[in-house]
Amino acid sequence: MWRLAGTSVLRHLETLGWNPVRHPDRASGRMGDMSEIDGMGTERATCVLAPNPSAMTLDGTNTWIIGEPGAEEVVVVDPGPKDGKHLRRVADLVAGQGRRVGLVLLTHGHPDHSAGAAKFAELAGGGKGGGVKVRALDPAHRLGDEGLGEGDVVTTGGLELRIMETPGHSDDSLTFWLPADRAVLTGDTVLGYGTTVLEGKLGDYLSSLDRLRAFSADQDAAVILPGHGPKLDDPLAALDHYIDHRRERLAQVEAAVAAGARTAREVVEVVYADVDKSLWPAAEWSVQSQLDYLNERP
Repeated sequence: MWRLAGTSVLRHLETLGWNPVRHPDRASGRMGDMSEIDGMGTERATCVLAPNPSAMTLDGTNTWIIGEPGAEEVVVVDPGPKDGKHLRRVADLVAGQGRRVGLVLLTHGHPDHSAGAAKFAELAGGGKGGGVKVRALDPAHRLGDEGLGEGDVVTTGGLELRIMETPGHSDDSLTFWLPADRAVLTGDTVLGYGTTVLEGKLGDYLSSLDRLRAFSADQDAAVILPGHGPKLDDPLAALDHYIDHRRERLAQVEAAVAAGARTAREVVEVVYADVDKSLWPAAEWSVQSQLDYLNERP
């Protein structure tokens, strides 16, 4: 479950009143109000919140409708789970604006983001075969021949959406840059609050965070539009928080190893000593990725 879910193990820790990586502008342990997430966004990007809240998906999956003002075509990012009411709602919102879906993009292939993509493409295409295409880094999640990767630029409906590969949360994680709104769509690489579970390598994730931080500073990014949780209006502060947390946790693991811990379980017993033991399996899996990183580091 941890490998597929795609959000924050620390949501479980928050239920115990313990969250050492609490985002500075979010109250610990509470879910956001649907009203503050559903419909949020920028001039070109609007969030449609999927009705799949849980400890692993936070308030639910953020589906993004993105289009140039006045354009006839829009792009939909992360249609979300295979929930018919949600998929129909997204399609109806687009149609209600007198527009059509020209393309579906996936930030990554975890099912809370991608499971509904094929059904949504069918709905958006009027139920006809060969309708709306789905582009993703992983070929397993594509509909059509065209993939999606580093340096690609999506121009559907006159839009400019630039693609960056940002592995770590998953090997196929992508980040989208919407320059007209100075907005970064991060999928699960950066969340609206909490921290993300890593399926990929920690080294890759740290590199992705460093890259996003440098890119956001260089481009004067105004907002992060995440795959879960509310938007973040101070991208540099959010990225600094993520980077600092990962470095601090890595230092704690390194200190535990220096004190004699040899396995992930032994590290967890030290670093997570004050956490309910029922949560240790999740912590152990996360610690293992850090041990792998320390072992691989020159």
